[in-house]
Amino acid sequence: MAYWLMKSEPDVFGIDDLKRVKVEPWDGVRNYQARNMMRDEMKKGDEVFFYHSNCEVPGIVGIMTVEREGYPDDTAFNPEAKYYDPKSDPDKPRWYRVDVRFKRKFKETIPLSDLKTYPELADMALVRKGNRLSIMPVSPQEWDFIMGLVKE
Repeated sequence: MAYWLMKSEPDVFGIDDLKRVKVEPWDGVRNYQARNMMRDEMKKGDEVFFYHSNCEVPGIVGIMTVEREGYPDDTAFNPEAKYYDPKSDPDKPRWYRVDVRFKRKFKETIPLSDLKTYPELADMALVRKGNRLSIMPVSPQEWDFIMGLVKE
């Protein structure tokens, strides 16, 4: 099993939305590095931190699991869709997505500002300057450390 972190803006799709619908396609990713992780590396059962971005207190708000491994993101083929890409072809898809399943919402957000203060997380992609990826791997050590911060 691998560990991941995936970002979403809570006013677009947040942890409460996932809790309500249970399983959701994680679509609209339009970055090749993030696409490659979804297409080639994410496996069913992998655990994922749900991270709220671009909000008052950005941070980790819960956990989800990969429910379905990478498959073509058909929003890229639909001219009416928000994430339409006219250069994407159903016979040779450019963009992929995974389905995620709600597992747990934390009682409190673990703020990015706090995560940046821990030497144990100094090498984590999330806290490094200039990292803008919406999907990133999390090491088992980082996962365990962050889980130790969760308030019960």
